[in-house]
Amino acid sequence: KMSSAPKDMPSPVRSIRHTQQGKLWRHGAGILCVGLCAALCLAVYQNAGDATPSILLGKALPSAPLKATASKLAEGDAAPAEGDAAAAAPAGVGGEKYVTDTSDGAGMVMPAVVIFGCGAVGLAFAAYLFYTVSLISLDSEEEDEKLVASTKASDEELKVIYETIREGAKSFLWAEYQFCFVFIVVFGAIVLVLVSHTTENGEAVWKWDIGALTCLSFVVGGLTSILSGYIGMMVAVYSNARTAVMAKKDGAEGWKGSFNTAFRAGGVMGYSLVAISMMILYMLALVFREYFTKMEGETRTVNYKELFECLAGYGLGGSAIAMFGRVGGGIFTKAADVGADLSGKVIGVGDGKKLDEDSPYNPGVIADNVGDNVGDVAGMGSDLFGSFGEASCAAMLIGSASIAIEEGGWSALVFPLFISSAGIIVCLLVSFIATDLMPVVKEEDIETALKIQLFVTSLGMTVALFFISTIVLPAQMDIQGVAQPVTPLCLYACACAGLWGGCAIGFITEYYTSHSYQPVRDVARAAETGAATNIIYGLALGYQSAIIPVCIISVIIFLSVKFAGMYGVAVAALGMLSTLSTCLAIDVYGPISDNAGGIAEMCEMDASVRDKTDALDAAGNTTAAIGKGFAIGSAALVSLALFGAFVTRVSADPSGKMSALAGDVNLLSPIVFASLIFGAMVPYWFSAMTMKSVGEAANAMVKEVARQWAEIPGLSDSAGLDFHERQEWRAQGRQLVKPDYQTCIAIATTASLREMVPPGALVILTPIIVGTLFGVEAVCGLLTGAVASSVQLAISMSNTGGAWDNSKKFCEKGGLNGWFMFRTGDGTDMSEEDFKKAAAQYNGDSCLVVPGSKPATASKPQGQSQAGGPMMMVPGWTPASMPPHSASTMPMMAPGQAFGYPSYSVQVPQSGRPKGYVSSQMVMGGRFGTEEEMCEVVVAGADFGNAVEAPSFKDWISKLATTDPERYRKIMEGDEGVKTVDGRTCVYAGKKSAVHASCVVGDTVGDPFKDTSGPALNIVMKLMAIISVVFADFFMSINSGNGIFISGEIMTM
Repeated sequence: KMSSAPKDMPSPVRSIRHTQQGKLWRHGAGILCVGLCAALCLAVYQNAGDATPSILLGKALPSAPLKATASKLAEGDAAPAEGDAAAAAPAGVGGEKYVTDTSDGAGMVMPAVVIFGCGAVGLAFAAYLFYTVSLISLDSEEEDEKLVASTKASDEELKVIYETIREGAKSFLWAEYQFCFVFIVVFGAIVLVLVSHTTENGEAVWKWDIGALTCLSFVVGGLTSILSGYIGMMVAVYSNARTAVMAKKDGAEGWKGSFNTAFRAGGVMGYSLVAISMMILYMLALVFREYFTKMEGETRTVNYKELFECLAGYGLGGSAIAMFGRVGGGIFTKAADVGADLSGKVIGVGDGKKLDEDSPYNPGVIADNVGDNVGDVAGMGSDLFGSFGEASCAAMLIGSASIAIEEGGWSALVFPLFISSAGIIVCLLVSFIATDLMPVVKEEDIETALKIQLFVTSLGMTVALFFISTIVLPAQMDIQGVAQPVTPLCLYACACAGLWGGCAIGFITEYYTSHSYQPVRDVARAAETGAATNIIYGLALGYQSAIIPVCIISVIIFLSVKFAGMYGVAVAALGMLSTLSTCLAIDVYGPISDNAGGIAEMCEMDASVRDKTDALDAAGNTTAAIGKGFAIGSAALVSLALFGAFVTRVSADPSGKMSALAGDVNLLSPIVFASLIFGAMVPYWFSAMTMKSVGEAANAMVKEVARQWAEIPGLSDSAGLDFHERQEWRAQGRQLVKPDYQTCIAIATTASLREMVPPGALVILTPIIVGTLFGVEAVCGLLTGAVASSVQLAISMSNTGGAWDNSKKFCEKGGLNGWFMFRTGDGTDMSEEDFKKAAAQYNGDSCLVVPGSKPATASKPQGQSQAGGPMMMVPGWTPASMPPHSASTMPMMAPGQAFGYPSYSVQVPQSGRPKGYVSSQMVMGGRFGTEEEMCEVVVAGADFGNAVEAPSFKDWISKLATTDPERYRKIMEGDEGVKTVDGRTCVYAGKKSAVHASCVVGDTVGDPFKDTSGPALNIVMKLMAIISVVFADFFMSINSGNGIFISGEIMTM
């Protein structure tokens, strides 16, 4: 635990532990000072006179009418008389907009039954999924006989690592949430004070009940966000070791068990988060509804406008906590990841020997695995909870401005929550496809199962949305900004546009970030000439990948605004988030699989276990890219919907004395255009702060790892051993030294808590300061620039980082082998063009051959294959006789194939070279090496019963590190070439090679792109927008919305 630091650790680390609490309270005090300053400004304006002083700071208020008013006069409309303000005000006491509640008993019962019923079903299903995961024991002896051999020591080590990761994650979250609790209290007080200051009948007033209710919803939203992140994190760390245990099973059972464990654990977070957040939001709405109700005899009237304005604080609380969760967790995980990767894979230990991924002798590896949970799970959960809360609040707030929706009753007003309710049921029913109807039984099934899951869920929601729209909504609705009446089918089209647009963005994102497709492979192959070209290609890919998603988002926005105004945009965002339960399950599945692979590596389990977890993790990276595409697209739509809600709020002045924006923003206004340029800069400022924070924390991590390797006796020697050497040491009774993981966890924790405050303050304070100083028109420009800039930057950064990550994984799985020509300089080198043509046919680990290896032997009579066909004798076969160097043909097996395939026919020219026979088992090559070495290859039927498999090149190169370290070094550094099955000489480009080091550099550069700055930009645009919505009335109370410096052009009537 954090408190159990050794006494002999460096003094800076000890001081970190002792001063952490003090720093948290100092940060809270700083935020409180800002709040007090804001309150002081309010007091000044309250004492300065009425809400619309004629002269302030030496500048007179303009007297020209707004563009909207002028246009009406130009059309021949009569200007309202000064005394007609009361006539222009909406009906209701004191100008407040109370409308008659048309919901009868059934109208209130149906929403409650649907929302609470679906929420309860979601929670029950989440509990069922958790129960199925909890049935898996961490003790191998308690599992069935299908488990492969596992030593007691391995099981004990697994439990220790599992507990270490769990305690590290809990320690970080507790430290982060302490700060969040302080923030909720301090910023809640600011919300209470500022939101209470509003206008009534053109005069500044204090409405403490409005401020208190908004503050309450803010607090509830913040606490719900914390709960969502905590549930996800605890389920993830509970399931990672169990996924590794299930991966111990042989064959199809191992694939199915490990996949189902990770996917079901992700589902626990997905269903519980959506159900809890939806039910809490609806309960708040019911409570606020009672407060804003007036009874006139037997007639109930409700002020829906103020009800949903107060409810917007729920989205603010969720998004504010998500900011700290995403930024803090992102800095933690990427500081640990970058530090561990650079230390182990690039710098190396001792004489530069590189370590495997998740080597237990890398001090930063536990912090890396902890970070997967606090950043990719807890932070992501809070992020998507914020999106849900903000989209729902924005839709209900904009909907409350429509008389037809208000008159449609309570069901029509809470239509957004009906969408979420249906989403839970559809996602639940479809979830059985991946786990039961089409279970994963081999590696190729993983990605397919996840994609089908997402696609079928979208199909189901397409059907469900039609019935929800036609049943719940009124037949016709008048929406601000839409000339024609809006029908339920219009809103159904908006929701479907968001739903399928999100799918399209997700799959396009996958195309640009998965190594199954050409763009990422091009990035990986660019590492042939070093890390610089790999990075250049990755940046170009990221910029290019933003083109189509941005076009899709633009089309969605155009159609939604055309069909249903800003309400249509909010519904489109909800349509995109309607499959949130499935998206969260898929997203959380990835970090769980990644952790399972790390645990398998640290426990030194059988290679087959790591193969399964690596495959699960690789598929998780692909689906995570799809999830990020959804998140970015939904964030853009949610931000625009919130912008619409902000304009709706500041355009409606109950007194009729201020024209406000009148629903119109003049882009050519100096303050609007200047603010737009400034807003477009904010995401870059934010990204610079977060990326620098990751760099500084990673730098400290690398230094700490180097210190431990240098100062802890025996650690460097233990880290430099491979798996077989460590087994020999254990057999000899020699002690292997483990590093001090807790110090690295402490460094990452302290750095993340310290560095997350400035970026968070930037995003939270910017709209408040701009609105206070320059008015609501400046806020409109600020939000427009921030949203437009954030969308482009988030897509490019996320996809760039994802491409670098998967290009590294493509290299690690051997995908680059056979592509890079080794130049001998003896005049026999092929042309680059011919080499690449041959590489397109023969590449990957399967194309490399083992120098001096013996051919496979079989008990079958020579000349007969397993399939009964003739075994062809191949006299004098050499690499030079293989295509493309000769006319001979020999179909090759694809990577990963083994015995059990029919015999191949072979045509080879006769010559006087040494005899050999060729078998289809020849995947990793016959006998090759120097020019003098004989080449013996076998081609025949497979599955020989007692056939002896030839050693693979991976096994050979691994043993070479021990038997001939100097030759191993030359091959890894590219100073000696390796042969391919078609006779070419290539540069080795697998794990621990120079090419791999270049890919790792690109990956480490991309880590803060895809897991810190990129995802956090989603929250930047959403949080700035929701803050503007919540504080809209406060902005309007300052010089009629023109700000302290009276920079706007909003006029009094």
